Amino acid sequence: MATQPVPIGVLGTGAHLPPVVVTNEEIAASAGTSARWIEERTGVRRRHRVLPGQASSDLAAEAIRAAVAQAGLDVADLDLIVLATSTPDELGPSTACRVQALLGAVQAVAFDVSAACSGWLFAARVAVDWLRAETGVRYAAVVGVEAYSPFIDPSDRATAVLFGDGAAATVLGPVRDGGFGRIRLGSDGTRADQVLIPAGGSRIPATEQTVAGKDHRIRMQGRQLASFVGDVIPRLISMALEDADLTLSDIDLVVAHQPNPALLREVAQRCRIPPGQLVVAGRDVGNIGAASMPFALVHATERGPFAPGTRILALAFGAGLTWGSTVLTWAAPAGLPGIPPGA
Repeated sequence: MATQPVPIGVLGTGAHLPPVVVTNEEIAASAGTSARWIEERTGVRRRHRVLPGQASSDLAAEAIRAAVAQAGLDVADLDLIVLATSTPDELGPSTACRVQALLGAVQAVAFDVSAACSGWLFAARVAVDWLRAETGVRYAAVVGVEAYSPFIDPSDRATAVLFGDGAAATVLGPVRDGGFGRIRLGSDGTRADQVLIPAGGSRIPATEQTVAGKDHRIRMQGRQLASFVGDVIPRLISMALEDADLTLSDIDLVVAHQPNPALLREVAQRCRIPPGQLVVAGRDVGNIGAASMPFALVHATERGPFAPGTRILALAFGAGLTWGSTVLTWAAPAGLPGIPPGA
């Protein structure tokens, strides 16, 4: 008889935002628009920006520390660090290795996952499968982080008004029941050019010409991506609910990537998601890419801890193009042999 996989769930969450806050008024003139237009069209009021010399790893390490503390653990307990980002500290080594060093998590295997704004869910899929498969591996930190501001062209209205910097993390481990359901993922590489940083990689290495041409800045085809979001969210909802044998009325919260609050609310309304069910966290942070989904989860927990059995519909979508969905059922930690629950 086949054994059931160990339930893996979220034991702790944490977030970290850099200290510099940038308001709509501060960026409107450079972007050729007004603060009122930005808020009306996007729902974003402000975003955070890294300090000079501050990188993605610095933000990620702080978010993981917060998540580990909430889980009642120590960084020494981490067996795995999976980091999702589009803005690594450098092309190599992995930013996760930088984070491991900052934390002193010497026992943890550390590596990056690159799936843009879907990154946290892609990384969670890797961590869940790893924890289920590896004997003796107990706890994983899954963190999404972006330091977008060095890659933003202040004069590009499509990106300057949306993107911010920040990190959010979750600690995953065994739970008594529930946890992550089936995590389904997808990609369409034929549409990779719809949002990207063109230069700096192996195809177009950095030169004086690429710097002068702003080819190291984010470029985004906003209308095409908005259409993608409108098309993919209903499919993701249907897919996750079918896998879990649930209906939308069985869901307590919908936690999605936060491209911008206005677009998210519009698509959610078309999908008949009740306003109180949808978590909207982008107003004061903007689009923080791979950190958006876990940040929305942290934002939701600020209302109070989730009760065991709370069902969360998680929806991811982003550049690549990439997407994914699952139903996460909140559950209490489960002890392993010789390890008390929550230890």
